[in-house]
Amino acid sequence: MAGEDLRKLQREAIAAISQQRTLSPSGALPGGGVLPSPTGGSRGSTANSGEHYLVFSLREREFAVKAEFVQGVERLVDLTPVPNVVPWVKGVINLRGSITSVVDLRMFLDLEQLPYSPRTRLLTLQYNEMVICLVVDSVSEMHPIPASTINNAGRQAAIPSWILSYAAGSTSLGNRVVVILDVSSLLFSEKMQHYQMQSVP
Repeated sequence: MAGEDLRKLQREAIAAISQQRTLSPSGALPGGGVLPSPTGGSRGSTANSGEHYLVFSLREREFAVKAEFVQGVERLVDLTPVPNVVPWVKGVINLRGSITSVVDLRMFLDLEQLPYSPRTRLLTLQYNEMVICLVVDSVSEMHPIPASTINNAGRQAAIPSWILSYAAGSTSLGNRVVVILDVSSLLFSEKMQHYQMQSVP
């Protein structure tokens, strides 16, 4: 895909995220991927189908974050290393004019490290003034998830222990169990804030 075409698709997808609307089957995911149409319900009936979430994978599990917190999804690019920070801070990137820290989510969660692949993505999240790029295994789709389908009870049964502290619940998309990520708990966790203090010159 030509660079200009990719940038155009990224702009369209980011606009769709910010407007909380459903993309068509031919819509594009930021980073160049093709976005499947959401399952269940008709396109355009977002009022009854719930808020939109972006689904991504990590360690062969699927997670979802509210689209309102997603600033974009990018292909993995060269990072500028930052000295004297914790190992899971991989560096910084210039993201549309702003210098943004990049956190390897696998390393942050003390998971097994795997080589980056063509499916590896940088998922940029923002909550209030906090902006972080997370390295995740892949990003798959945008999906409406009604609040009534999110299970907050019995969380330990459906949610891996290594993400439990940052989870808001879980839900089912067909036969798939998806963990809902609590963005504020992650970005403002003590561990993440400790990195913030270390990274200040």
